This record gives sequence, structure tokens and C-alpha cells, in this order.
Amino acid sequence: MMTCSPSPKHCSATSTAQYSTETVDNRIEVAKMLEAAQEALVAFADPTMLIYLGVGVVVGIVIGVIPGLGGTGAVAVLLPFVFVLEPNQAIAMIIGAVAVVHTSDVITSVVLGIPGSAAASVFLLDGHEMAKKGAGGRALSASFIASMVGGLIGIVALTLVIPIATPLVTSFGSPEIFGLIVMGVFLTALLSKGNIVKGLLVSVFGLGLGLVGVSPVSAEYRYTFGSEFLTDGIGLVAAALGIFGLAEIIDLVAKKTAVSDGKFDLGRGWREGVKDIVRYKGDVLRGSAVGVGVGILPGVGSTAGSWLSYGQAQAFAARKKNSRFGKGDPRGVIAPSAASNGIESGALIPTLLFGVPGAAPFALLLGVLLIFGIQPGPTLITNDLDLVYFIVWAFAIASVFGAALSFFLARPLARLSFVSFPLLAATLIPVLFLSGFQEPLNLSVFYLMFLLGIIGWICKVANIPRAPFLIAFVLAEPLERYYFLTINAFPGGEWAMRPIVLIIAGILAASVVIPLFRNRKRKSVETFEPSAVSVSGQKPATNYGFDTLSGEAGGATTSSSPTSDAEDSAPEHDIQMSEKSDMPVPGFVELLVSGLALAFFIATVVLAVDFSSNGRLFPLAVGIVGILLALFSVFRDALQIRKFGFGRFDDMWQKRLKIVGLSALWILGYIWVVFVLGMLIGSGLFTFVFLLAVARTKILTALIYSGCLFGVLWLLVEFAQLVAPTGYFF
Repeated sequence: MMTCSPSPKHCSATSTAQYSTETVDNRIEVAKMLEAAQEALVAFADPTMLIYLGVGVVVGIVIGVIPGLGGTGAVAVLLPFVFVLEPNQAIAMIIGAVAVVHTSDVITSVVLGIPGSAAASVFLLDGHEMAKKGAGGRALSASFIASMVGGLIGIVALTLVIPIATPLVTSFGSPEIFGLIVMGVFLTALLSKGNIVKGLLVSVFGLGLGLVGVSPVSAEYRYTFGSEFLTDGIGLVAAALGIFGLAEIIDLVAKKTAVSDGKFDLGRGWREGVKDIVRYKGDVLRGSAVGVGVGILPGVGSTAGSWLSYGQAQAFAARKKNSRFGKGDPRGVIAPSAASNGIESGALIPTLLFGVPGAAPFALLLGVLLIFGIQPGPTLITNDLDLVYFIVWAFAIASVFGAALSFFLARPLARLSFVSFPLLAATLIPVLFLSGFQEPLNLSVFYLMFLLGIIGWICKVANIPRAPFLIAFVLAEPLERYYFLTINAFPGGEWAMRPIVLIIAGILAASVVIPLFRNRKRKSVETFEPSAVSVSGQKPATNYGFDTLSGEAGGATTSSSPTSDAEDSAPEHDIQMSEKSDMPVPGFVELLVSGLALAFFIATVVLAVDFSSNGRLFPLAVGIVGILLALFSVFRDALQIRKFGFGRFDDMWQKRLKIVGLSALWILGYIWVVFVLGMLIGSGLFTFVFLLAVARTKILTALIYSGCLFGVLWLLVEFAQLVAPTGYFF
């Protein structure tokens, strides 16, 4: 409190001096920000920087249009180049991919009625309807421009948040950052609708795998089992490519068909789509605002944001009494398109300012920053403000470039869905394994990727969200570091009483208690529907009382009845925030997954006992939390089995398992061929045999394809400085 002695004049002079000092300080801060923004923009005067950004944009657009791979796959494919590029070059390339992936995944949804990602399923309602009426071009042009505008608005929001958030962020200590990271991990699992309990389990599993290698708080190796390969821990690239990339390849190769066999017609109305943006500018702005707001919340994701923006656009149209939603209304395309890219740019806010990634692709971006020794969070604003603005400019330029490029690439990219997936897999398999090899430079990573691919496939068919795993895996090291600092700096639990920590605890408690209360209240007025039980003894889908913060209905739309996305994607239905299984999950499979998780966490605790006092601290905490969650999951699954039976593998499951098993054997065969013949020769030979046996191509086609792949891999090794593993003979 200011004192006014010895005279009022002295008080006035002191107050004026303080005001003047604060004004000068504010001007200095603004000047620093403007200078940092200008320096960051100057970096893009270098044509090389724009080339790397452009490469990221192209990869993001191409991968984004392939159903299943999505933004995480696009970023993961680019990660190995991080190790041979300068920090700014690598970051520009990664941002280029992240900024456009939701620009291109709308193409297959609109043109073919096949979502490029879970978030793109919203475009089946109006976008695909427009395409069926011959106005596919109008829907795509409106979507591309709205997506660009949404991304730019999100970047403006980030730019405005930086000076406002700086005083708050810089005041955070280790307890506050620890609490934020816990909230990010927890909310990601809680809001990824699907099997919520197992979503939490897979988050803790990600933390467990993140413990492998050197302890960040003690000089010792943990969970390496004497393996030199594991001393550096499990690589981020291998984890991402295994859980997401290989899991999708195993599943899609199993189908042995093209993604689509329907007709192909982009339709007319490209100019009319541009006019729609001006005509419905309010929907563009509101959709962008919804996207940015959703992006700031860790774990909500693009799927929820797309549906929320669609719902608000529909509500505004209903007020004007001119709604044609569900019948080809352009606003049903514009609002979710603006929201999808608004989410991506909005997710940069928690990622950069707090070090908590808002979605799986940003977990990979966070990993890239950590590789270069850049720690997102309070220190990033004070020490690397120019890097923050570099990311801002990169995202803005990529959004504009990606929208323009999508206009020209829409037609050829849509045709990818008519290519038999084994033809694509013949290239994707070697590229993914070459990418995963770059970080450890050890062939053992191939087996690790294969194992994680199997785990990822099980998560997919069992309706367990995979994004929580990746986010928790990336956050494991900073979470342990801040946990260690917190409990040592604040003995006796004093840290838990700090105001921001209490606020975070309140948010976490509310995210559980409020949905449970709503679910109980809803159940008290609803009647049980016997039709929810599957004829095969499958239990009905449920999220056991957990709901979303958006207030949607509580039951997860999972695999109790494999309905199409088009049928159950109306906004009045549940919002599906994670991938959706297309097969019913037998009860014994759920119980087996819970049992394996329980065994994993028990082993985690038993092995942690032999670590040092500091080294065992966090592993014990992770293991105990995992055991409690696993026990709850086992108990819950046992109750469901008692009520609905063990279930069984029906004909659909048996056929799927047989073909997936063959796909897994092909990938194992590729690993063994590379072990013997090396990457280049092994990939060429494998591709030739794979194309003949699985894709059923002609010999000449297989020879040309294999030769081209060999040439691409050779170019990557010779000129992109990637390292190709050598085999026993070559």
C-alpha cells in the first residue's frame, strides 16, 4: 500500500512517477514484441525457409486426404527430417503440415462421402449433399476459404493473448505448471469420448512408457532391462508412427480395397463458394470463434469443435427461419471449416504458453521443440519471444498457401481414394520405418514400432482413444521434472493450497462431478431401451457417467451397433470425439485389455522399488494410479460380463482378425528382409513381392513401382541426409 507522508504533494509526485514508470515499462514491452514480430517475419524473406514451409504444407494436404492417417500421421512422417535441419527450418515444416491438415481432409468427405478424419464427418451432412446435387466445387471452395480465415483468426487471437497472458504465465511456479500438465493429460482422456476409463488407462500407459531411459531427476537408467537401445528411451517418432501410422496400415491393408468405389465428380460452383463466404461472413466469424475457444481447452479436439460450430450455425439459421441444414446448406460447410482450423491455431495457445499440447499433432510439435532444447511455457515468452512470433507467421502463411494449393490439388487428391490401399501401403510401410529409424539409429526400433502398431490397432477396434496416449507420452518427462521440483520445494503439501492449483483442482473435479450429476438426472427420467443390447451378447455402449464439457448426451457412440457416420452424425446425437470402432467389442476383450493394463502397472511398481529414492518417486506414483484405474476397469468389465455375458468373436471379427493377422505377418516379413538385406534393397524386394501378392498388380507394374520407390529412398539418403539401416549382407 502506498503511503502519503510527509505531504500530499509528495504522495502525488510519487504516484505520478509510478504511473510514468509503468507507462514506460508497457511501452518497452510493446516495443519488444513488435521487434520480435518483425525479426520473425524477416526470417521468411529467405526462400529456403518458404520451401521448407511449403514442403510441410504439401505433405499435410496429401496425408490429410487419406482417411485414417490425419494430422498426426502427416507430422510424424516429417519428424525424421528434424534431426538434419536447423531449428527454424524444422519448425516451419512441422507448422506447415499442422496448419493445413484440416483444410484437405474435407475433400473426400464432400466428394465421396468418406470422412478424411473423424472431424470431417460433419461435412457428410451438407457438403456431400451439395456434391450429390452437382455443387461439390461450391462446397469445397467455401470450405477452403473458411478454413483459411479460421486459421488466421486463431493466429490473431494468439497474438493478442501473448501480451495479456505474459504477466500471468511468468508468475507460474513449478506447482502451477505441474497442475496444468496434469489437467492437460486428464482432460485429454476425459473429453476423448469413447471408452473413457480406458482412455485414462491409456494416458497413464503413455506416462509409463515415457519413463523408459535416463531419469530426468536422478543419474540412473530405468526400465531398460539391460538393453542399450532403450537407454535413450522410446523415441517420439517411433511411438507416434506405431500407435497411429502402422495401426492404420494394418487395418486398411486388411481390407484390400480402395477407400471408395463410388463415382467421382467435383461438380460446379467454385465461384459461388467464394460468394458464400461473403454472404455468410457471420458464420465464418462465429465458427472461427468456437474453434479458437475449443482449441484452447486441452483434449477437446477438432471433432467436438466441428460439431459445436455446426450446431451454433444451425441454431442461428433457425432463428432466421431460412435453414436448409442437412439438405445442402453452405453454412453447414462454412462454420465447421472455419472452426477446424481455428482449433488448430487456438491449440497453439496452451502448447506454447503452458507447455500443454491441445491435440495429438501439437504433442509432436512440443516434442520437436524439446528436441532442440526449447521448453514451452513461461520461459518461452521471456527468452524466445521471436520464436513464438516465428510460429505465428509460419501458421498464417501456411494457412493462406494451403487454401490456395487445395484448389489446384482437390481433383487429383480425391482420386487417391480410388487407389487400392495396398498400393499406397507399399510406399507407406518403408517410409514409416525409415522415419522411425532416424532417432535411435537402431534396428530394434522396428520391433518396437510393430508392437506399438498392434497396440494402436487394438485401441482402434476397442474404441479406446489414442490421442491421450501420445500427449501423455510427450508430457511424461516435464511432468516428472515439475513433480519432483514441487514436492521438494513445498514440503508437507503446501503447494496444493496455492490459488491457481486450487482452481485447477476445481476444474478437474467439476469435469467429473457435473457430468455424473447430469447423467444421474437424465437416467431418472429416461426408460431403458432393450434394443441397445447386441444380439451377439455385446453390452451396450456407455461412458459410465462421464460426459463432455459441452453438455452433450452421455452415452458414447461406440461399437454396439456399427452404424455409418452419416446416419448418426446429426448434431442432436452424441458428439464422437475419438475414432469410432466399426465392430461390436465382446466383453471378454474389454476384460483382457484391463487385465493386461493391471499387469503392466503392477510390474511398473515392482521394478521401481529398486530405483533410487528420487528415481522411484514418479514411477511409483504413475504405477499406483495405473493400478487403481486398472482395478476399477476390471471391476466394471466384470460387472458388464455378468450382466451381458462374455460375448464372442462373430463372423465379422473372425474375418477381420484373419486378414489383420496376415497384414501383421507381411510387416514382420518386411522387418526381417531389411534385417538381412538392408533398407534400400530390402524395401525394393519387399515392395515387388507385396504388390504381386497383395495388390495383385502385373509384373511390369510391380517392377516399375519398386524401382521408383528404391530411387526415392536413395535420394532421401543421399540428399536429405537420412540414414538407411544396413542389413546382414548390405
